[in-house]
Amino acid sequence: MKVRDVMTPDIEVLNPDDTLRTAAQLMADLDLEALPVSENNHLTGMITGRDIAISVVAKSRGAAEITVREAMSPDVLYCFENEPIGNIEQKMNDWWVRRLPVVNENNRLIGIVSLADVTCPPAAASTSRVVGESSQRVRAARSRRRIRRNRGAAVAA
Repeated sequence: MKVRDVMTPDIEVLNPDDTLRTAAQLMADLDLEALPVSENNHLTGMITGRDIAISVVAKSRGAAEITVREAMSPDVLYCFENEPIGNIEQKMNDWWVRRLPVVNENNRLIGIVSLADVTCPPAAASTSRVVGESSQRVRAARSRRRIRRNRGAAVAA
């Protein structure tokens, strides 16, 4: 089985010029601890909740004043969509990471794979319920995000 068979393809990403406030809000909305940072579909880094917290405290500035670029880890580890999941499990173990961005042969970001994805590949029915619940949570968060954006545009107009 290959990474592309178990990865999450439809992922939210941050732009390096987004603020840490935007990053933290998106992480909270999606209930995620880390997000890839992408510019023109090219992976440029990863940012975690820890990165955000340390940057805000260490720089003594507000989250709305610091960009993702200033806080992200630019030396990001990743994997390719055609790698066997056994290799990815070993890489995650060696690198002490729980998630890896997935890129294609052109180094374009196409998804993310978690340790749970590679250690417990989908087994038909039991996993589909859990994946469905997770997908519903992500769809709901995206919907709330669109509503907030629309409200902001209405207020600005």
